[in-house]
Amino acid sequence: MATSSENTQQTGQPLDGIKVIDMGQVYLGPYCGLLFGFLGAEVIKIEGPTGDPIRIKTRAGENPAIMMLNSNKKSVTLDLHDETDRAAFLELVADADVLIENFRPGTMERLGLGFDDVLHPLNPRLVYGSGKGYAVDSECHDAPAMDFPIQAYSGLMSITGFADGPPLKSGAAITDFLTGAHLYGGILSALLERAKSGSGQKVEVAMQDVAHHALASNISSYLLSPENFVPRAGNSQGMLEITPYDIYPTTDGSVSIMCLTDRHWVALAGAMGAPHLAIDERYAGNIERSARRAEVDALVSAWTAGQTRAEVFATLKDANVAAAPVRQISEIARDPDLIKRGMIVEHPHDGLGSIPVPASPFQFSKHPRTKPCRAPNAGEHTNEVLGRGPTPDSSK
Repeated sequence: MATSSENTQQTGQPLDGIKVIDMGQVYLGPYCGLLFGFLGAEVIKIEGPTGDPIRIKTRAGENPAIMMLNSNKKSVTLDLHDETDRAAFLELVADADVLIENFRPGTMERLGLGFDDVLHPLNPRLVYGSGKGYAVDSECHDAPAMDFPIQAYSGLMSITGFADGPPLKSGAAITDFLTGAHLYGGILSALLERAKSGSGQKVEVAMQDVAHHALASNISSYLLSPENFVPRAGNSQGMLEITPYDIYPTTDGSVSIMCLTDRHWVALAGAMGAPHLAIDERYAGNIERSARRAEVDALVSAWTAGQTRAEVFATLKDANVAAAPVRQISEIARDPDLIKRGMIVEHPHDGLGSIPVPASPFQFSKHPRTKPCRAPNAGEHTNEVLGRGPTPDSSK
């Protein structure tokens, strides 16, 4: 996969000295492990003999996402059905602080590696973090789950899209990453508790449960509607009670603009050179504007249509109105500002060339931002970590 450039963990971070066994696969678990790696923990990624499932799934070969989700880790390949490898795994767990997994329910137990009967007795200080699609006490607990079906089951898809179209999934794997971040927070909380009690515990987070929290606005709309009707609002606000709140055309694309309060509407009207709109009774408050949504959107569109995204953004930034250009992936994959701030670092890949890898999203006053070290090849550190001799040169 990668070249033989440096893959050494940086010191002087908040989680120095914490050892994490990352059994995560695809997005949820690996993202949780990535956050630990960014903050100084030693993260040992355990992969099966064929590697993480997302390593090879594209026409070009390996998925670049493997580099984005597994920087600052070491990779060890083990066949947990093999007694020798299973023993090596248990040896790693014996002095670990954290174990992360997001397998289908029952997988660890079938491998003879359950928390209650094996791992906790082996290492009573271990904090075991488990990310699942559905909670263990859910009626759906044993159903196969990934981001797409969870977006459907949780209701996220039902409120995404336009009123005259079908339900849509989010373009991003939002429940995977939201749940990975929640699992990270839960594990940290258990580590804090362990500092007082001396004992580890199991932490479980379900994608369905995390997704439910994100529906606060939409459930509010349902509760407030006499008909219990929740619209698919497209790019408008979910309750359809805040206007303007949409995307508007420009000469080079579109911009998003929202006026959360009437004060923002006054500022927007001024920026548009139409201060009279702020005192027009038809548009005085959000309720009135939302009742005339098409009219208001037409007024705003007429103003934005003759300008570039950058011009509208600059004007509304000065007016203290929340707005932003609608940017494309081609614009943000190597965003110059993110590169300048160290949030994107280029790493070479043997088959794909240079890959823009995101750095730590955390910024501390006492610690520098962690740079992403290159993600390892599958099994690159097996010999080193297990003491089986020198690791072969990964560049060959």
